[in-house]
Amino acid sequence: MRRLGAHERRNLRVGLLFVSPWLIGLLAFYLYPIGASLYYSFTDYTVLQPPTWVGLDNFRAIFHDPVFWTSLTNTLYMVLIGIPVYTIVDIAVALLLNSKVFGQAFFRSVIFLPTLIPAVVLSILWLRLLDPRNGLLNVALSQFNITGPGWFSDPDWSKPSFILLLLWGSGNSVVIYLAGLQNVDQTLYEAADVDGANWPQKVRHITLPSLSPVILFNVILAIIATFQLFAQVYIISTTGGNGANAAPGSPLNSVLFYSVYLYQQAFSYYQMGYASGLAWILLVITLALTVVILKSSARWVYYAGSR
Repeated sequence: MRRLGAHERRNLRVGLLFVSPWLIGLLAFYLYPIGASLYYSFTDYTVLQPPTWVGLDNFRAIFHDPVFWTSLTNTLYMVLIGIPVYTIVDIAVALLLNSKVFGQAFFRSVIFLPTLIPAVVLSILWLRLLDPRNGLLNVALSQFNITGPGWFSDPDWSKPSFILLLLWGSGNSVVIYLAGLQNVDQTLYEAADVDGANWPQKVRHITLPSLSPVILFNVILAIIATFQLFAQVYIISTTGGNGANAAPGSPLNSVLFYSVYLYQQAFSYYQMGYASGLAWILLVITLALTVVILKSSARWVYYAGSR
């Protein structure tokens, strides 16, 4: 191995000095918390007392915990039902916004605006909108003699209500799909016109295959975001939707999503070791789903110019 010269060592020291703030931040705010979390997952740690090594006891307790399975089931519902709904609706909206219509820029701005609303404001807004008695949506349904559901207050409707909430704020995905639509080869549409293809055929055989890399990107981001779903759920489930001082995940744990249960264990029950085990299981599940999707992408993702 060649030894560095004096000038190269000096450049190395200068370079390390310039990146040292980033290195310190990486060690202090990323690597140390990751390592500490891994260690605590094998301990009985209640914050108020020093951690005690218990080996795999936390993971055994987690897999025998029915509430853990409830939170995982609730989260997988949002992944398996919610993400396909978001994907279909977002692509449809992007296709509409990509059309040459009057006020195109205005409609694009309107779709993106909800993403700028803070989570607290967004949650309160949807609590009022979907209030079972005086909410705007149920009032509108009553005009047609339809009794609206309980939405966030009803265990059967609580998860669909959150799908609606998240769908309303999916402007980021729509913008990404719009950007992907700009890269679709227009000559393919011209060739399709010559062959007499109609609009649905062009969408199916040209638009969607060309957009498939963007779909892959958005689906992976959506999976990660869904497993981290917390703020809106915690605010809505503990406030007006289910009565004052309701438990997180109310009603009846129907929206006790994984991240909410992890937070509950860590900061309500102070079971930091148990919560760290939950966090590492979450990492493994998310990583496994991502790997499965990436492995399957060879069958349905089309890259222009690839063979």
